[in-house]
Amino acid sequence: MATILVHVMPKPEILDPQGKAVGAALPRLGFDGIAQVRQGKRFELTVDGEVTDEVLANVRKAAETLLSNPVIEDVVQVKVVREGGCGCGGNGGGKGHRPAPENGAKDLLG
Repeated sequence: MATILVHVMPKPEILDPQGKAVGAALPRLGFDGIAQVRQGKRFELTVDGEVTDEVLANVRKAAETLLSNPVIEDVVQVKVVREGGCGCGGNGGGKGHRPAPENGAKDLLG
């Protein structure tokens, strides 16, 4: 099994009221210095077997037709996190489920 992440974001020309609401709330809560917020969607798809080009093509097609609304959203990323699991680095012990940081990024959630 492997996990594939799909990230979907509103198209740049589309208003993002949720992102604007979050952006307006941040300074009120003491989180200064954030210029803009855009809110999107993230899907974690666990697939059986090896991730082949055909599997990735099927996931991309699903992302473009079902997981996103192509009129107002773009599929910005489809990537395999890790063969054999989600990539969270956990052992299934119930301590949360999120992928490990990549490319030297800091995991700000702990």
